Amino acid sequence: MHVIKTESLTRTFGNFAAVDSLTLTVEEGEIFGLVGPDGAGKTTTMRLLTSILEPTSGGAWVAGHHVVKEAEAVKEEIGYMSQRFGLYPDLTVMENIEFYADIYGVPKKLRPERIERLLAFSNMTPFKNRQAGRLSGGMKQKLGLACALIHTPKVLFLDEPTNGVDPVSRRDFWRILYQLLRDKVTIFVSTAYLDEAERSSRIGLIHKGRLLAAGTPGEVKKLMRGSILEIRSTEPRKAVALLQTRSAGAASLFGDRIHLVTREPEKDAEEAERALTAAGLAVKGIRAIEPALEDVFVSVLAGEGKEAA
Repeated sequence: MHVIKTESLTRTFGNFAAVDSLTLTVEEGEIFGLVGPDGAGKTTTMRLLTSILEPTSGGAWVAGHHVVKEAEAVKEEIGYMSQRFGLYPDLTVMENIEFYADIYGVPKKLRPERIERLLAFSNMTPFKNRQAGRLSGGMKQKLGLACALIHTPKVLFLDEPTNGVDPVSRRDFWRILYQLLRDKVTIFVSTAYLDEAERSSRIGLIHKGRLLAAGTPGEVKKLMRGSILEIRSTEPRKAVALLQTRSAGAASLFGDRIHLVTREPEKDAEEAERALTAAGLAVKGIRAIEPALEDVFVSVLAGEGKEAA
C-alpha cells in the first residue's frame, strides 16, 4: 500500500525550482530516506508532503489524502519534526509533551499510559522533570520525537533529525525509529548523512530538486559507474588535489583517505601511485573497496554533469 505518493510534484519560487517533477512512492511500515546536500530540496519536499506548502504543479497523497484538497485530514494522520522543532526551553519534558497532547487533542484518559510508554522507549523517564533548555542536543531530539508521536500518527516526517547530534545519540535515535516500525509507522526522513541513509529501507537521492535515483541502498549502489580505489597518503589533501587534475576518474576525500572512481582499477592504481610519488607524496596503500552511498552519489552527479554538458 502506498502511504506516500507523489506525481510530478513541483514547487517553484520565482524562476527557481526547489522541487522539480518529483515522482516517488513510500510503502506502509518502511523507513524512506530522502538524501541530498544542503539546498537539494529536502525541506521543501517535506513541507509539501505535510501540507504546509502548496505545490506549484503536480500532486501528492499522504495516508490516502490529497495534501491540498484534504490538508486537515493529512495533518491528523502525521507527525512532523522540523529541523528546528518547537520545544519550549522553560517547560519541563513532561510539560512539553502535555502541551503537544493538548495541541493534537489527545484525550486526557489516554495520556498517562501513552506518555509513560514514550518516555520509556526514548529513555527519557529519568529526565521528565528537567527543563527542555537544559537537555543535551540528542535528548532534545528524543523529546521532539516523543512530542511528534503523542497522537500516534500513521506517518512520521523527520527533517534532518540528527543534524548536529553526536554519533552515539544518532545511533540511539535510529534504534528508536526501528522500534516504531513494529507498530507499522511509516517514516519519511531527510538527511545529508549518506552513511546514515544506509539504515533506511529505501532511499531517494535528490539534487537541485530532482530525484536522481530511488531504491534500496543495495539497488542504488548498483548504479555506481566504475569501481572504487581507496588511496592512503601521508598528505591526503595535496594528493586528492593532484589526482583531481591528473586522473581520468573522479577523486574525492573521505576523512584521511582518497576514493578514486575507476573503470580500470589495476591501470589507474599504478598511474595514481606513479603520479603521487613523482610529486613527492608518499603512498601508504592502494586497494579496491566496495562503494559507499557517497561514492554512488558523486558518481551519479558526475554523470548528470556530463549529460548536461
